[in-house]
Amino acid sequence: MSLLKYSHSLTSLNTFGLDVKATCFAAPSTTEELKKAGEASASMRKTLCIGEGSNLLFLNDFDGMVLKPLFKGMEILEETAGEVLVKVGAAENWDMWVKEAVRRGWYGLENLSLIPGSVGASPVQNIGAYGLELKDRFAWLEAWNLERDCMERFSREQCNFGYRNSIFKGEKKGRYLITHVAFQLSKKPDLVLGYGHLEKAFKESGGTTPAQLREVIIDIRQSKLPDPEETGNAGSFFKNPVIENSLFEKLQERHPEIPHYPDKNSRVKIPAAWLIQQSGWKGRREGQVGTWPHQALVIVNYGGATGRQIYDFSARIIVSVQEQFSISLEREVNIV
Repeated sequence: MSLLKYSHSLTSLNTFGLDVKATCFAAPSTTEELKKAGEASASMRKTLCIGEGSNLLFLNDFDGMVLKPLFKGMEILEETAGEVLVKVGAAENWDMWVKEAVRRGWYGLENLSLIPGSVGASPVQNIGAYGLELKDRFAWLEAWNLERDCMERFSREQCNFGYRNSIFKGEKKGRYLITHVAFQLSKKPDLVLGYGHLEKAFKESGGTTPAQLREVIIDIRQSKLPDPEETGNAGSFFKNPVIENSLFEKLQERHPEIPHYPDKNSRVKIPAAWLIQQSGWKGRREGQVGTWPHQALVIVNYGGATGRQIYDFSARIIVSVQEQFSISLEREVNIV
């Protein structure tokens, strides 16, 4: 079977279920295939590296090379009485990896349960949920340099992690294909419960262990979020905005109930879902596009919508929130 596939459908490779194609597509699983894919991508106008397509919004067909790594497996690199360093293939499903880690008694990833996508995509986005981010458990990653045909290792510092951001969304975008990610995990439970109502929900469940925390988080997410297998979506569409304290104080005068969390440098993080709901967009539907009735942060494709229609819908939400709160929402989803 040929490595390179031309005019290749990406419909099953993006969770919005958009009917788009790539000029060329390859899913390498060996060093030799990485070299061939790199050579082919050099002749293309642009290159896009994807995982399970759970954070992508295609506006059109992709005029270039789409690469999806198929490196799988898990390897223990170092292990002590209290910690373990584990290397995981980029193509492994993220939640299946979290489930396996918890099963083996390797703790630290429970809060990131049920986040869609692959292990290889997790550092690109610096995925996060319930007070934890990928960077908090990240050791290093290996990525194939598509321009120089060689494998390179990136430390936490070299990845330049930010809020839902990394160097692979910026200057290194399209230049590297992540093949493996290494995690430093603990054998001693250290539950992170400080975000939102998580601690209350956990106590009410009677839970005490990381495995039970994982189940609580799964229950919360399933109660709020649509299943991409049934309704096209990319999870949280917008980032939670971080605003200056002066603006927050003005907003709090008008909205005493406004939820908020302290951030760095005396700034304040506001839940985007609250802003969207207060602007009247929760559960609103226009044609085949809408916000999910149970979570205003999620934009869904009810079937047959185009990427442009979803993008335009999100633009109207941004304008509405800006007019009402003087806050500019930023899309978390990658626009292609």
